[in-house]
Amino acid sequence: MTFANPLPWWALLSVVIAAALVAWMAYRHVPIAPGRRAGLSALRFATLVWIVISLMRPTVTSTNGAPTDAVVAILVDGSRSMSLGDAGGARRIDRARAIVSNELLPALSPRFRTDVLQFGERVTALDPANLAATDRRTELAAALNAVRDKYRGRAVAGIVLLSDGGDNGSADAAAAAAAGVPIYAVGVGPRAAARDREVVSVTAADSVLSDAVVDVAVSAVAHGYAAAPFELRLLENGRAIDLRKVTPAAEGAPISETFHVSPNRDVPTVYTVEIPSAGDEIVAENNARSALVPAASRPRRVLLVQGAPGFEHSFLRRAWAGDRGLEIDSVVRKGRDDSGAETYYVQAVQSRANALLGGFPNTREALFHYDVVVLANVEPDQLPSAQIALCREFVRERGGGLLVLGARGFQRQGLRDTPLEDVLPLEIIDRGGLVDVVQATASPGRNRAVLTAAGREHPMMQLATDPEGNDKRWGSIPALASVSPLGGPKPGASVLAVTGGPGGAPRALVAVQRFGEGRSMVFTGEASWRWRMQAPTTDQTYERFWRQAVRWLAQNAPEPISLTVPPAPAPGDGIPIAIAARDAGFVPRADAEVEVRVTAPGGRVETLRADPATSAGEFRASIRASEPGVYRVAVSARRGTTPLGSASATMLVGGVDAEMTDPRLNEETLQRVAHASGGAVLAGNDIKGLLARLEAGAPAAIAATRKDLWHTGWSFAMLAGLLAAEWLFRRASGLR
Repeated sequence: MTFANPLPWWALLSVVIAAALVAWMAYRHVPIAPGRRAGLSALRFATLVWIVISLMRPTVTSTNGAPTDAVVAILVDGSRSMSLGDAGGARRIDRARAIVSNELLPALSPRFRTDVLQFGERVTALDPANLAATDRRTELAAALNAVRDKYRGRAVAGIVLLSDGGDNGSADAAAAAAAGVPIYAVGVGPRAAARDREVVSVTAADSVLSDAVVDVAVSAVAHGYAAAPFELRLLENGRAIDLRKVTPAAEGAPISETFHVSPNRDVPTVYTVEIPSAGDEIVAENNARSALVPAASRPRRVLLVQGAPGFEHSFLRRAWAGDRGLEIDSVVRKGRDDSGAETYYVQAVQSRANALLGGFPNTREALFHYDVVVLANVEPDQLPSAQIALCREFVRERGGGLLVLGARGFQRQGLRDTPLEDVLPLEIIDRGGLVDVVQATASPGRNRAVLTAAGREHPMMQLATDPEGNDKRWGSIPALASVSPLGGPKPGASVLAVTGGPGGAPRALVAVQRFGEGRSMVFTGEASWRWRMQAPTTDQTYERFWRQAVRWLAQNAPEPISLTVPPAPAPGDGIPIAIAARDAGFVPRADAEVEVRVTAPGGRVETLRADPATSAGEFRASIRASEPGVYRVAVSARRGTTPLGSASATMLVGGVDAEMTDPRLNEETLQRVAHASGGAVLAGNDIKGLLARLEAGAPAAIAATRKDLWHTGWSFAMLAGLLAAEWLFRRASGLR
């Protein structure tokens, strides 16, 4: 006999002494005869020791058994992809049933105990004649774990897996296979490319454009049609709005297209890309995919702090105020009054104005209420060190955005050796770290803006919908008055635009980086208002650039209560919802009570309580979506009777049929699972090879079989008998 959970001798001795002490203390002061006290203590001690022994899981190892005692589990894929008809019109599930009934069972049953199990969403024991491809998902890892649990304590020579290799479960099947018995996989389905056209992915990018233009990126592929052209149709909430004809470069070559759309800001919008189905395709369910563009969130709150009145402040505020997605509070330092105190001109809503009377928020809660802070021409002496440190926490911990611009803010190396120095993407001191001119798309003129390669791809820098038009727009922008001579970019920072300095040397003009949970940006140019004043009245370059910059900086800034939903859940799934609960200072609150309300497409509302996760202030909930469509999830949190806040999100359920993605035989998955388990991938007619492998593994499986002694009725009967004996002895001794 051995123990599955053995304790070292010193730990076991400590547990036995503790059990004896507890048993003795239980009856130490009970007024009964010493003999009865000793008997009751002994029964209590025996009960505690038996519980400890059971927790250590005593087992015995089987040393005898015939080869026919070994089990072979035949695991058949019963998901919907197995219902597809391949060459000759035969369905995959019919082919799998024929292999099981006509080849595997006749060969294996005389030598092993065989069970036929169907898996998909769950594992079910079935007669081979009843195998059916009806499950909507393929949970291969869960099926392997279920088989291991089913045969725990029994000798298993191996698992024969019949599948087309599809696996859309959330867990890694190879990891599950590594902890079990050898798996011998038999692939069912065509290896060659069947005739099929598929929309591989549809993604809607986050919008930072002032006119709410969203890029819908599409990837598609065609197999079995050579390089024949096909159509991509874009639908907005079911209504066709665009049609493109695309031609693959070669057989099986992917196609990438981008649609530019303008969704409704007030309601969620579903965009679907579909390929008209051809009659000879193996499957039509993968010809369409959908993506959700949620409704616009609340306006982003921006704090603009200006070091002195000037044109830049007026133009920036006017540009941002014209975007209904932004809410602007501004503070302008005017000078000193007769008593020598600083005076400020504050423009803000009444609820936030009082916190700005001193020129900058003094509390964490007041500053963290904003999403973006703009320091424009703020001189070194304007912000005390405590406020500068608070600004660093705003970016690193709160996830806010910081924009620094204006020559006065960089004079005399004002931010050097302050907490903000490492927040900024450029070195404060110019050590000759000029930007390599080869990064730019053209040679920069004196004080003129030229995009770098990174800038051409960055959403902040898009002034037109096509690359050529974007370069042309940037090339037509008027020159700046001057550029602050800062150093080169820090590791991890991106320079998006450069300009020509003295002698034509390139200098960074626009640079960004991620810092902690937030983002930062430096604009080294002076008098960008020229982009507005020296351009035609119809030119919106100035407004568009600065609006996009602030929107991009604000993208990572969450609310105190935030929630995360999965990108593409399927109907019927247990959909995980992650919630972060923080107070106004963004301090995680593990003691919060979080309620989740889910509104289904039909209007049905379900309310549930979120459970705490391992991290402080993190909560989890699981919702079940029984029908496809757009779901609204709303959460609210409170501490006792004090509300912490609320948040909401939308998610599209059933936007993609994951089961029908890439319907070809996926041999890679079968190879990974088989090799991780010590098995192999076999041809369907290699019965002799399969028998040889199973018979070779059967003796080792039988010899390694362990039987749990604690997991029996005798273990429970022993525990119940000891407790009953103690109770009867207590009654006989006059105790209750």
